[in-house]
Amino acid sequence: VRLVESGGGSVQPGGSLRLSCVISEYAYGSYCLGWFRQAPGKEREGIAVIVSDGTTRYATSVKGRFTISKENANNTLYLQMNNLKVDDTAVYYCAADGPLQCYTDAPDALKRDEFGYWGQGTQVTVSS
Repeated sequence: VRLVESGGGSVQPGGSLRLSCVISEYAYGSYCLGWFRQAPGKEREGIAVIVSDGTTRYATSVKGRFTISKENANNTLYLQMNNLKVDDTAVYYCAADGPLQCYTDAPDALKRDEFGYWGQGTQVTVSS
């Protein structure tokens, strides 16, 4: 199983980035896919998930600014990030094989070990 992220980089506050994650077919078909991020010195936190019926959930910190989506034809998960803030600086990870709680719980309540597969991470830096 492979998850390969791309699209990270440096941007000024207020800017936008789109992250992509190509996922092996087996893992792509799992119930819940998600994006997490980890800032220096902090725990990895869930920020957005999408379940198999298309339902999406967002952490309060990114709601209204970030959009998670997926493209079945290419087994790709996306995270569109708009109006980026300095506090969004982190390494961003895609994850697959998430739990049923993706449907009911906020992403930041989900635990790292509840997801079975992870990408290698991509750095996002927001600074002026």
